[in-house]
Amino acid sequence: MKGILKQAFLKTIPVMVGYVFIGIAFGLLIQRAGYHWLWALAISVLVYAGSMQFVLVGLLTQGASLVTVAITTLMVNSRHMFYGLSFIDTFKTMGKTAWYMVFSLTDETYALFCSTAPVGTDRERKRLMLLMSVLDQSYWVSGSLLGALLGEALSFDITGIDFAMTALFTVICVEQWLANHNHISALLGLLCAIISLLVFGPSAFLLPALVACGTLLMLGRRPLQAYDRYVQTKKTPGKTPKETL
Repeated sequence: MKGILKQAFLKTIPVMVGYVFIGIAFGLLIQRAGYHWLWALAISVLVYAGSMQFVLVGLLTQGASLVTVAITTLMVNSRHMFYGLSFIDTFKTMGKTAWYMVFSLTDETYALFCSTAPVGTDRERKRLMLLMSVLDQSYWVSGSLLGALLGEALSFDITGIDFAMTALFTVICVEQWLANHNHISALLGLLCAIISLLVFGPSAFLLPALVACGTLLMLGRRPLQAYDRYVQTKKTPGKTPKETL
């Protein structure tokens, strides 16, 4: 178990660096909005929604209704439903921790799951995934609490600090692009996003774009997998594209 914990920590170091500082940004924002540091702690533990937590600060200060908060959360975090489809079979076999795995599946944790090669037994891999999820949330909670406490103790200008989440997501996107040789899925997602943005506008384009992209990826799953194997064989000696296809 110690070995798996060490491996989980090493794999989550990039997320730790991002989450602690972005968590601090969130803690500062909610403290400057007039809320006690306990609010930062409770939201990061119970909500844990990344960018939605930044949006939530504005909704709280505006006195938005529960219905507005619920609909906004669905629109902002609807992409997580599509992330979950990739690991639903794995989560279903993880017993009592399955619900936590669903709850803790953020953009960055999902990226780690996708980039982590299977190691050890199936049980060890599931433990590794669980520990990675717990560590990622602990980084976020720690940063949020620290930011709120700093906001109460210090006074300084925090203009632009809410851009931290966008910056982290951009870095992860670039890293994923560089790490993968097949960019068809990414380009398809970009195309769906652009078309949806033009049709539905900036306030309602996300969910239609995700639905369209997810549908196209499911319909083209076999051709995409075949192409992916074809590209891999070009880099692997001893096999021909014809054998793979």
